[in-house]
Amino acid sequence: MSDLWHHYQAGGWAMWLILFWLVCSIATIAERSVYLFGASINKDVFLATMQKCILAGDVAKAVKMCSAANAPLARIVQAGLVKVNRPDEEVQAAMDEGALREMPKITKRTGFLALFANLAMLCGLFGTIVGLIKAFGAVGGESVDPSQKARILAEGIAEAMNCTAFGLISAITALVGFAFLNGKTQGMEDDINEASVTVLNLVVANRQKVNLQGLEG
Repeated sequence: MSDLWHHYQAGGWAMWLILFWLVCSIATIAERSVYLFGASINKDVFLATMQKCILAGDVAKAVKMCSAANAPLARIVQAGLVKVNRPDEEVQAAMDEGALREMPKITKRTGFLALFANLAMLCGLFGTIVGLIKAFGAVGGESVDPSQKARILAEGIAEAMNCTAFGLISAITALVGFAFLNGKTQGMEDDINEASVTVLNLVVANRQKVNLQGLEG
């Protein structure tokens, strides 16, 4: 830890800018991970349950199970099931409306990680340039004490290299988090699209059974 702190101090004030973007990245990764994994459900098990309820005509039970699941996929399907006694177009429109409400919650803030990665990298580059300016200033500066040139040169190079390394570490952290969360988000969106189409087709194919078991009846 003492070595890390020494390298951090050697990087100069630009390290604080990089640290800020690293903290933002870690906080975003943590918050999005908690939400996305908490909002996930097993699509195959969910669809099997919906199929069983719809084929039995027990739409009310399907709606209750969607409410109990408390997940974006379940809420979107539920929005269509409560309109089951309406025409197919209205069932589809209800699901589309539910998707418009839920999709932004799934994708929210994940895109900031790419921005944080670029900003951390740019701040690292800025610190590198500042360190090199200091180093070259020590070499070429006539007012600098010759006995201090080697020390100032070493400090300038150390500042540049530490900023470069910390900027890279922060950017890599943000990009790995972005790739991981983006993959999870895309998977959830694919599951929602598949589940919506599957449930709608079940409702259309079993319209007579569904109508016999209306929610209001």
